[in-house]
Amino acid sequence: MLNRLVSAIILIIIALTSIPLFFIALVLRLLTYPFDRRLRLLHLFTCFWASIYTWMIPAWRIRIEGREHVRKDAAYVVVSNHQSQLDILVAFRLFFHYKWVSKIEIFRLPLIGWNMVLNRYIKLKRGDKESVAQMLQKCEMHLEEGSSIFMFPEGTRSDDGEIKAFKLGAFQLALKKKVPILPVVISGTNKALPKYSMNFTGIQKMYIKIFEEIPYSAFENLTPEETAQMVRQFIIEKLKVMNEYTLGKAT
Repeated sequence: MLNRLVSAIILIIIALTSIPLFFIALVLRLLTYPFDRRLRLLHLFTCFWASIYTWMIPAWRIRIEGREHVRKDAAYVVVSNHQSQLDILVAFRLFFHYKWVSKIEIFRLPLIGWNMVLNRYIKLKRGDKESVAQMLQKCEMHLEEGSSIFMFPEGTRSDDGEIKAFKLGAFQLALKKKVPILPVVISGTNKALPKYSMNFTGIQKMYIKIFEEIPYSAFENLTPEETAQMVRQFIIEKLKVMNEYTLGKAT
């Protein structure tokens, strides 16, 4: 009962704070777009907005590493495992510039979804081949403009934390545009907020880490399938190590 009450309070806070924060985002978009066409400042504000909701919960102990691996002048295809709805909030804590690829339903949410539209994040209707083609086309456009693309190649959250098979879109994109892949690994979010649940689960450790980029030269002679398998195996191995931290006793 207490955990459900805490969850309800968190959702109320998110709803109430999203109203003024959206209007700040709207004003920021109007003021900065003439000189910031990639919307870097708006994205950084969105990182701040999202981070508020993890900062305000001291029971969520989030370890963040690897920001030094991000080159400011580089455009990446960023790929990460996907454990929970919390992954997006935790990934915003990385505070570097990218465009999300997200299912179209999220863009329809009041305020938060509207802000995703302001940021020119990329919509995807799962299972729709035409939508996938449009998504990849928009990803190519953003990469050409110098913005990184952030994707969850599993396509949906894992039920048990185990990494599912990777879809090929991210790797086709990296091969076609000859850009490096930036692997990100997330551990512990599935314990803090399990799939199909909105219940608060008490003290939880979470861990997100950016690893060194995989240069185009490392996969230029591979197929998308081989590239996906290489990156998936890398993330599986790193996740095992990170789980030793998040699955241990929280202190």
